[in-house]
Amino acid sequence: MIELGAHLQLRELLSQEKRFPLGVELVSTRGMMTETQALKVRRYAEDLTHSPLVDWVSITDNAGGNPQMAPMALGTPILYGGKEVVVHLTCKDLNRHSLESLLWMYASQGFQNILALTGDYPVAGPEGMAKPVFDIDSVGLLHLIQRMNNGLEVSQGSSRKSVRKLRNTIFCSGAVCSPYKQMENTLMPQYFKLEKKIQNGADFIIPQIGYDTRKAAELLCYLRSRNLSHVPVIGNVYVLNPYVLRLFHAEKIPGVVVTDELYDLCLRQTASPDKGHAFFEELAAKQIAVYRGLGYHGIYLGGVHHHDQIESLLDRVRFFANEDWKIFSREIRFSSRGEYYAFGVNEETELPDITCPTPRTAPPGRTLSYQISKGIHQLAFENGKGCTSFAKRLCKNGSSKTQPPVWLRGLEHVSKRLLYKCQDCGDCSLAETAFLCPESQCAKNQRNGPCGGAKAGRCEVLDIPCIWARAYDRRKADAQEEHLLDFVPVFQDQALRGTSAWANYWHEIDHIGKKPFQTKYSTLPRSPSHDERK
Repeated sequence: MIELGAHLQLRELLSQEKRFPLGVELVSTRGMMTETQALKVRRYAEDLTHSPLVDWVSITDNAGGNPQMAPMALGTPILYGGKEVVVHLTCKDLNRHSLESLLWMYASQGFQNILALTGDYPVAGPEGMAKPVFDIDSVGLLHLIQRMNNGLEVSQGSSRKSVRKLRNTIFCSGAVCSPYKQMENTLMPQYFKLEKKIQNGADFIIPQIGYDTRKAAELLCYLRSRNLSHVPVIGNVYVLNPYVLRLFHAEKIPGVVVTDELYDLCLRQTASPDKGHAFFEELAAKQIAVYRGLGYHGIYLGGVHHHDQIESLLDRVRFFANEDWKIFSREIRFSSRGEYYAFGVNEETELPDITCPTPRTAPPGRTLSYQISKGIHQLAFENGKGCTSFAKRLCKNGSSKTQPPVWLRGLEHVSKRLLYKCQDCGDCSLAETAFLCPESQCAKNQRNGPCGGAKAGRCEVLDIPCIWARAYDRRKADAQEEHLLDFVPVFQDQALRGTSAWANYWHEIDHIGKKPFQTKYSTLPRSPSHDERK
């Protein structure tokens, strides 16, 4: 199945039609390289480096929210050994300055492939839980990489008015997507955010682990419907074992779903003498065949810890006939009850059909708070409308540029605290999140779309409804759900914290004012709905 050849860069690997490259996940470990577990991981890394079966090695960054050895420690010997390396880079532990600094180090050391991730929420450690950062998210990180590839322009000098353009980097950046969401208001925002990631420079896509081939096929269908099928998509295959099976079923790994049906099937297999090893390997082999048959561009393989496992798995794949994947595709359809699909299936192929978009469910009713918020926004924060000009003049009489008159600042503070649980960040995204505060109602402060960890529409950390699912419903009530993420990437300015968001908006010094081409929700043209596109 895997055609061997000379060393190729990841971009070249993913663009060659005759190749179906294999990437293997290498999970880092905790402690120094001399630790017993680290030595095992290092020996495995050496096997991967010299294996003709493996095209690239992907190294995790504090997977599961746990502190681990940095990817570069394991990646350097692999890279210098002649193998392509993809390093994961997450936003949960580092702010934008540290991420940029790390990217310069990677570029200087020859690491060209980055998988940009928002990251899992930190878990408790010896001294309690670490404070998460989430200064920017995966979209912001991709945008930063894109700017670095184009030659990052930085201000310099005492006046900060002169600009220096830095040398271009050549990163190949990847992004993830979670297409295995059960409900419409959690699935569609994932697709919208995927588009946003591609717009901001994602060169390849790796979906979350999943066991529903209809959803796997639907991801490709959605990209075709948006004229984005040129972006390579790599199938994510994880070889299960009894321990990981229980973790996945209990939803301990954000975004991964193992349904009761699949769990019961696997559980019966674990009673066999080999504890289900052969069954799990066969399932993974069938997934590889399905991904290749569907038109994916390669495989991202996880859950293997010895090179012998890779050889055995690929031997199973070679045993399959060319058309067997169609049979496997019908077998591996473990969906949740009431699962929402964006496309209907073709009766002949039983696969999603781009010409059969699923009618969206009836929009929810408009909430009073949302209607009031929209009305106030249009009255006071739309240029050329209402009292915007008067408010700008009024702010000139405030105590400073970032503070309106005391009475107006008091009105802002009280009203936004009561309506939105405002945290006084000074750089407000309410208009972009359908008037739901990401500071107070999103554990990861996601301002460019949802993370992939929501469970049944609820935040993985706070156990409250995901604000992006709620935002989708609110936009849908206005027939504007397609425009949920129609704005340029948000980079929150921490220098404004504790100041007046109203004044910052009127004086055009918040993130919206800094980007005059920012799309305003209220002026967006309405795009055709799914039903109309039929």
